[in-house]
Amino acid sequence: MEVNGETINEVQDYKDMGLSPALLRAVEQKGYVTATPIQVGAIPPFMAWKDVIAKAPTGTGKTFAFGIPMVEHTDPAGEAVTGLVLAPTRELALQIQEELRDLCAFKEGVRSVCLYGGAPIEKQIQALKKRPQIVVATPGRLMDHMKRHTVRLDKVETVVLDEADRMLDMGFVRDVTRILDTMPQRRNLGMFSATISREVLDISWVYQRDPVEITVQPVAENKPDIQQYRVEVDRGEKVDITAQLLEAGGYERAIAFCNTKNMTDRLASLLRMRGVQADAIHGDIQQRVREKVLTQFREGKLRVLVATDVAARGLDIDDVDVVFNYDVPDENEYYVHRIGRTGRAKRHGVAYTLVSTVTEALKMDEIQRGTRNVVVPLKYENGVLLEVEEKS
Repeated sequence: MEVNGETINEVQDYKDMGLSPALLRAVEQKGYVTATPIQVGAIPPFMAWKDVIAKAPTGTGKTFAFGIPMVEHTDPAGEAVTGLVLAPTRELALQIQEELRDLCAFKEGVRSVCLYGGAPIEKQIQALKKRPQIVVATPGRLMDHMKRHTVRLDKVETVVLDEADRMLDMGFVRDVTRILDTMPQRRNLGMFSATISREVLDISWVYQRDPVEITVQPVAENKPDIQQYRVEVDRGEKVDITAQLLEAGGYERAIAFCNTKNMTDRLASLLRMRGVQADAIHGDIQQRVREKVLTQFREGKLRVLVATDVAARGLDIDDVDVVFNYDVPDENEYYVHRIGRTGRAKRHGVAYTLVSTVTEALKMDEIQRGTRNVVVPLKYENGVLLEVEEKS
């Protein structure tokens, strides 16, 4: 880990980080003893009200890195919003709120609310009337509440942009800047991201003051163990080979990624026709249906979750056996996030990318060069996977 360019290999237990008894008890109840590198780097400056810009791989504990200081700073007797977390997707926002609730388990009086689109706004208005001190929100829905004057941000002290690169890449730049401009009492801003894009740096330059820069590299201890394959297939055989790979590997829980919403629906339907329990999530599916599908997947009632990149961003699912890139992703970053759904929590993971056209082959070549990942080439012939000797 690097903090302001200096390599720091410090390992700390939570009990040595100066946390309150209430927060220590909450962390212990979760079964955690030792802080992750991003937490060791980010918690002290956040507690000291400093701005933070942090780059760390998915699954390294970023929510607790900003959540612990935010809860520590929250006055249980307060009735104004003092902490705000912005997230790019509904699923991520809900997961952040769930973790914050766990941190507040023994700090009675601290209230949080989650504001996101695709859900009745009236229920959220009623929750805001209970005067929460912490708001977790997607930018679009938060702007809706601001226009309705159902939420006030003039007393906010701490703001966090989680998955900042994805949020800005999804076109929320204008909403984010408008939101930041409405908080005269803001004391610090945290930006947490898997990659630091130009848009993230632009926001940092305008809204942060001498930020503490933290970088956690995907080194051996936090780099996921994922065996990666590219499988050359005929286009018309993609669905059958996906089903056959599922059976051959004995995989119980899989995520299949497609580039379009239409293709996710089609693939889920085609898999069901082959006797595979599968369902899709994407941006056009109602929120209540998406939540139902995700619950079924987490409970093991669905074998395959078929998803677009946006819908799957931020999903907190730790035990995915295998990832299928049914469509080769359009960007290197999408590939990294997709395969990162497996091999989490120090488990072994597998990722298959199905390549059936020259265009897909060229895109996959670029992904391999750009990510420097080791991807084993295979051919699927007569129900058998055969390793292909790479051209020198």
